[in-house]
Amino acid sequence: MNILIDENIPYADEFFADMGTVTRFPGRELKAEQLIDADILLVRSITKVNESLLSKASKLKFVGTATIGEDHIDKACLASRDIEFSSAPGCNAVSVAEYVMSAIYVLAQKYHFNLSGKKVAIIGVGNTGKGVKNKLDALGIETLLVDPPRAKAEGLQGFVDLDYALRNADIVTCHTPLIREGETPTMHLINEEKLKLLKQDVCLINACRGEVIDNQALFNHIQERQVNDQPAIKLVLDVWENEPNPMQSLIPLADITTAHIAGYSLEGKARGTEMLYQKVCALLGHSANKSLSDYLPEPQFGEVQLDAELAVDSLTPLVHLVYDVRRDDALFRNLLNEKGFDWLRKNYPVRREWSSLKVKPLSTGENQLDFSKIGFDV
Repeated sequence: MNILIDENIPYADEFFADMGTVTRFPGRELKAEQLIDADILLVRSITKVNESLLSKASKLKFVGTATIGEDHIDKACLASRDIEFSSAPGCNAVSVAEYVMSAIYVLAQKYHFNLSGKKVAIIGVGNTGKGVKNKLDALGIETLLVDPPRAKAEGLQGFVDLDYALRNADIVTCHTPLIREGETPTMHLINEEKLKLLKQDVCLINACRGEVIDNQALFNHIQERQVNDQPAIKLVLDVWENEPNPMQSLIPLADITTAHIAGYSLEGKARGTEMLYQKVCALLGHSANKSLSDYLPEPQFGEVQLDAELAVDSLTPLVHLVYDVRRDDALFRNLLNEKGFDWLRKNYPVRREWSSLKVKPLSTGENQLDFSKIGFDV
């Protein structure tokens, strides 16, 4: 059996080598000719799987993407060819949530505000948005949830509309899939009109798809604020329109800039591999006898001891001990033009999730934070 796997999917050889011949490929360079003898194809979001790519894939039985997003996959084309498909829903939800929290704590430190008492709008409350909500709930931070499809299916209680969220939130973080058409499109969901609704001192974070925010409109809005002597948006951009060629003029206007790596924790990437391994095993009738825990290395830091009655706003050092997003911002600004967007993703340094760090509270009390709910090992 011939298995084609993107070169940046971690632990793929460990999970799949005994199933057949594994061939790795650069995600943006895959050609139809390479699929002539392929039985299984595993990709990431940068590979467009469509009629053109599959034109010579007569043996292909399964396509998997080690991502939560599916907008790069022509599922109708796969169905017409009787090719099984699976994504990895939720595989990097924790990673994205921890990226967002690291960024928020950086902004709080830079602009001297407290997270406690802030309202955070979560635009899109699927696996990733729920991951952010879980962190904020554990910290006692109020959230405004925007998710029209869920609100329609589950009822309006617990959800607000987009305009209300943008007007009232101190922090807005985007976690929608990219939907170009239909009843609830998200292409340019945050456009010129919506940007005008934002509070003066808002923090805006995009860690889903670049096209969810109209980048040109965002640039124009920031310039307009400057001309009118209004406060600048506190801006965090992990995703960009026209990747791998982000809008150069927007980069210096953002507080934090990264190369679509919010979901790139070691656990997040490897969890996607494990989920696809389980799907392939089910397809082939094999027992799934390997697990992620077999391959993860020991973390850099094993255990910390601290006062359990720390305030929410005192968690910055603990959060940044495991992951400080400023590292990735510096890499982006210093190496983007020299090395390129895809190089930054391919050569991304190892990053662990909070669960890799054991937190041992030294005291107990009424105001004790639940570090396990926040995401740490206890």
